Amino acid sequence: MEYQLQDIEYVKAVKLNGYKTDVQVQVTIKLKEAIDAQNLQVKLVSNPKGFNQIDKRWVNKYIEMWNLPADISTIFKRYTGEVEPNIPNPRDKRRMFANEFSSKEQGNILKWLNDNKSLIVSDILKGRGQFSAEWMLVAQKLKENSRWILKPMNFCLNHFGNGEIVITKQGNFKIGRITMQRKGGDNGRDTAKMLQFKINPAELFDYE
Repeated sequence: MEYQLQDIEYVKAVKLNGYKTDVQVQVTIKLKEAIDAQNLQVKLVSNPKGFNQIDKRWVNKYIEMWNLPADISTIFKRYTGEVEPNIPNPRDKRRMFANEFSSKEQGNILKWLNDNKSLIVSDILKGRGQFSAEWMLVAQKLKENSRWILKPMNFCLNHFGNGEIVITKQGNFKIGRITMQRKGGDNGRDTAKMLQFKINPAELFDYE
């Protein structure tokens, strides 16, 4: 964070809940009345390719956040299973995969994702407001050793968000290095129908 250690009088870490920031680090500098506050998002991984959920909400929440048009909202709800498939013989009777939508629908959703890519990536990684995350701290605990890396959020936005938006062979969406998919699991509870975004935070260790 480019502080001079000899200038620091006191450091306090405050744990937060419900924000993209998990920990706010408050730094008191000697001979200054002001306290600097740095917002950190913390990701814990236990293996070299530990995929980590970075955002998960009901489609209606994303409709509010991103002002989703009706046709895009309906596609997302059929994708997650909130709305039943409208095609004969879907791969999964509960929902539709991205590559099961019509060519026109696939084109519409990819265009919308491309047009709103910066907003989406920023919201799901950094968040908004006073407690938006300014840094990402990744801590990896392996059998033989542990390591950590701290990167500015702008670096993370570029790393994970840059790249094409595509529909994968598995029928999910990729936004750069970010996977967008139906949450699934949860023993069949309704929460399986939420939309989630995932990354592999361990990729940041390539930039040590």
